[in-house]
Amino acid sequence: MGKVVLVTGVARQLGGRFVRRIQRDPDVERVVAVDAVAPEHGLGGADFVRADIRQPTIAKVLAEHDVDTVVHMDVTGTALGAGGRAAIKETNVIGTMQLLGACQKSPRIKRLVVKSSTSVYGSAPRDPAVFTETTPPKSLPSGGFAKDAVEVEGYVRGFARRRPDVAVCVLRFANILGPCADSPLAEYLSLPVLPTVFGYDPRLQFVHEDDVIDVLRIASREPRRATLNSGTFNVAGDGVLLLSQCARRLGRPTVPVLLPAVTWVGQALRTVGVTDFSPEQIRLLTHGRVVSTVQLRETLGFTPRFTTAETFADFARSRGPGLLPPETLAGAVDRVAARVTTRERT
Repeated sequence: MGKVVLVTGVARQLGGRFVRRIQRDPDVERVVAVDAVAPEHGLGGADFVRADIRQPTIAKVLAEHDVDTVVHMDVTGTALGAGGRAAIKETNVIGTMQLLGACQKSPRIKRLVVKSSTSVYGSAPRDPAVFTETTPPKSLPSGGFAKDAVEVEGYVRGFARRRPDVAVCVLRFANILGPCADSPLAEYLSLPVLPTVFGYDPRLQFVHEDDVIDVLRIASREPRRATLNSGTFNVAGDGVLLLSQCARRLGRPTVPVLLPAVTWVGQALRTVGVTDFSPEQIRLLTHGRVVSTVQLRETLGFTPRFTTAETFADFARSRGPGLLPPETLAGAVDRVAARVTTRERT
């Protein structure tokens, strides 16, 4: 790994965990932790710099600390504190532009790692069963975090062309879950009753936050023998779960809503501040999304420790019991399904 590593987005739990973890790597001389707000958690022995990556001052931070590796984790779909959607977009897009501009001018930068999302593929009714890193989306995201991620990746590709001497790695994470997950999907799954789209049961993939930390470490260091950690990689746990399976395992009843009315439900939930039930999340909960992780294993040389089901189980334990015990809810659903099957046969 580079001797001096700069990490953005450290005020969030995931960023803080990564900062604390890489300090234990013997090849790391110093870690520079950057965010616009002071973190409420500890950062170990890292040098915290309060700086807004949307401002040109980030270039001074790179120069003053002789940074040679940048891990950009400040690309997110949730606001920190009182910031709204406008602030999130500015940090995601404008912040990335400023950071890449600073990296382009710095002769010491040797490696750039960017935390992205599989949401760049969108969610549409005619999507392929499985997306690979080279599969074009059927419908480009029209707004929200997904559109931000598409724009961010576009700027990163432009940087890679202008600085071919810098090793660039883009990690497209599936929905990140775990005990400390703070994503919009985690907020949705924490509702006492889950509104779903009538007639749809989407396939979902998850990646555990522990695996996120591990794969970021691999991407941030020199590649191991017979591997390559430059390029774009999908990151997800093995297997898929249906939304109905997720609800049963959480012990949370579902309320099917007709597709035209889902938007009204989402607006109501956003208005009362319960969860960010955005249009992109509605599309995910309608059509789902599954990605291939072949390149992650064969090229990057990383195999997630947690499957999608194991990741969700860890998340479910951290959220406590739902309104209905999972065994009772699952048994009720199975009995209804058995009765329907029996009637169809007769």
